[in-house]
Amino acid sequence: MADDRIFSVEIITPDRIFYKGEAEMIEFTTVNGEIGVYKNHIPLTTVLAPGIVTITGPEGKKEAAVHSGFAEILQDKVTFLAEIAEWPDEIDVARAEAAKERAEKRLASHQEEVDVKRAEYALRRALVRLDIKR
Repeated sequence: MADDRIFSVEIITPDRIFYKGEAEMIEFTTVNGEIGVYKNHIPLTTVLAPGIVTITGPEGKKEAAVHSGFAEILQDKVTFLAEIAEWPDEIDVARAEAAKERAEKRLASHQEEVDVKRAEYALRRALVRLDIKR
């Protein structure tokens, strides 16, 4: 008998199908805050923000870092079109630390030519990468 709590999840990036599988629940970050989705969720399209995606399925939990894009939620499927998606073992901690430091220096400099939004986004991405590695 099929489990009626299970739905399909697909995470697609420009260079690969990052994940294709089943879930009982998925949690992720949108520009409006965090969201959790179960099967039969109201249909919704939303903008992803950098954050950790937690996929809870029949085999347990999987976590990945996702750095912006879109999510389409249907009653029996969730699809992410993500700019970047990374499993924890794909993340270079030294590189993420260096990116964090660069972004913090740009934000602290208060120089007029600094693109604050871009620096904040770079800092958020670095923090997500470091957070998922912990």
